[in-house]
Amino acid sequence: MSPRAKKTPAWTRKEGQNPEGGLNEAGRRSLRRQGKNIKRPVSSKEAKKSPAAAARRRSFCARMKGMKKKLTSEKTRNDPNSRINKALRKWDC
Repeated sequence: MSPRAKKTPAWTRKEGQNPEGGLNEAGRRSLRRQGKNIKRPVSSKEAKKSPAAAARRRSFCARMKGMKKKLTSEKTRNDPNSRINKALRKWDC
């Protein structure tokens, strides 16, 4: 790639994605530069400490489970390495 070619944001590339699901810190930083404020995933252990975090986790899990049910193919739904399944595991859904 030429030095003048514009790179896509890190959250769209592999270096901005966490291999276990979701985005890593570099991916979250690249989204912040675009004006978005994305937060880390909330596990069930962290949700016990804060009612706000627990509400955020419940909302995310409900939304993503619905997306998985309606918007994924049978192959993606059953693939443990699909991004949606990794994200659901990361959030302990």
